[in-house]
Amino acid sequence: MNLVTAFARSAHEHARKTALYWGDAEFTFSDLAQRAAYAAFCLQNRFNVKPGDRVGLWLKNCPEFIPAFLGILRAGAAAVPINSFLKPEEVNYILADAGIDVLFTDADLGSHHRALEAARPNLKLFPVAMLAGEVPDLSHAAVGRKPSDLAALIYTSGTTGHPKGAMLSHGNLLHNVESCRRVLETVPADRFGVLLPLFHSYMLTVGMLLPLIAGGSIILVKSLHPVKNVLEELVTRQASILPAIPQFYRSLVNIPGHLELPIRVFISGAAPLPKKVIEEFEAKFRRPLIEGYGLSEASPVVSKNPIHGKRKAGSVGLPIPNVEVSIQDDQGRRLPPHHVGEVCVRGGNVMLGYWNNPEETAKTFRGEWLLTGDIGYLDSEGYLYITDRKKDMLLVNGINVYPREIEEVIYHFPGIREAAVIGKPDVRRGEKPVAFVSLNDGVQVDTRELQLFLKRKLADYKIPQCITILPALPRNGTGKILKTALRDLPLTQ
Repeated sequence: MNLVTAFARSAHEHARKTALYWGDAEFTFSDLAQRAAYAAFCLQNRFNVKPGDRVGLWLKNCPEFIPAFLGILRAGAAAVPINSFLKPEEVNYILADAGIDVLFTDADLGSHHRALEAARPNLKLFPVAMLAGEVPDLSHAAVGRKPSDLAALIYTSGTTGHPKGAMLSHGNLLHNVESCRRVLETVPADRFGVLLPLFHSYMLTVGMLLPLIAGGSIILVKSLHPVKNVLEELVTRQASILPAIPQFYRSLVNIPGHLELPIRVFISGAAPLPKKVIEEFEAKFRRPLIEGYGLSEASPVVSKNPIHGKRKAGSVGLPIPNVEVSIQDDQGRRLPPHHVGEVCVRGGNVMLGYWNNPEETAKTFRGEWLLTGDIGYLDSEGYLYITDRKKDMLLVNGINVYPREIEEVIYHFPGIREAAVIGKPDVRRGEKPVAFVSLNDGVQVDTRELQLFLKRKLADYKIPQCITILPALPRNGTGKILKTALRDLPLTQ
């Protein structure tokens, strides 16, 4: 069994059923299967894609994302979903690192295409519009793949300043889909509301692959604004499961009036969920809000609070079926309940390693255990609590942001002597990056010009909302910048 055969079985059983809703448009399982077969045919015959090649997906949410992803797998290649908020310079790093020569993209990102092609002359763009409208009905055989074969590379922001490609096999993703199916009690009648970008590992597995393989349906929402329209669409299309992020649930709590939603399970992931939001949400909607935990390297889901039985506010729940979590110290010793240490994960959902990066892979594994870099503890009933996050990492709208990457770009601006980026709480986005810099002697810097410089190099959500100039940044006895001291300083623009 691989992802292609799993979807093919579902498409055969539910051929005429609507698999995807997009505004007023509806696509059956048969429609998606036909488009995926055509995508695979084009990749092999027009773009010369071979088994094992990597093919990029740089798209905003659209119906064609799904057959493009499935078509890549049918051709025997590995899909590389790329964050649609990234700038060409950031995308080009991923293209080069993964060795991508074919990229699915669309007209919405057309202004960036010339920059991509200039940096990578051999790059071939596959206009996703080719999968819209009528496509030929091909009896085109899929390339056979083993469960251990690479299915996707998910690029995660790296602490070294460059993202790393987490290698997920067909077996990894199928394992996570099956575990989530059991936890969420997913049946073919379920309809998943998908609000977040499909390039995100959370949406890729829970929002796309799970409903497709379980025979359910996807309600792909075109826009998150205004929230009232989103809710109307979810009601009209009778959504039953909604995976989203804390910021969305916070916005629902603040909508005036009483709302009746058909959704049976609300899931929160990708960022910590404040207890206050859970309490206010459940009081207003009288439905469980289920918090979970995961990371791209685990395909991505690791734990969830149960739908039935005990749910604990502040906990990210119990490990999902066939996934084991332990808390370990730096020597790899397992710690007893309520002792804080590193969260470690073992199971069929754990990645193969990082693409072309054996050094980082070695650092991330201890035997079969994935070292998450997150700090937490298990209670006496096995519920997991996350008490801290990966060193220095920020979560902006549920997306990982690493300060080191931003700092490296700041250092390229003339006159900068020192730079440090930290996170500050933000009501709308969870966290926002802010920067502290010191300057070379005799230099003056306009912080607005520095922000414009960063905007040309980095995705908008990574841009520091405030840049504070200091005479010198605080350091400890070994010369390391003290970010703990910076967090206590007032901000100036």
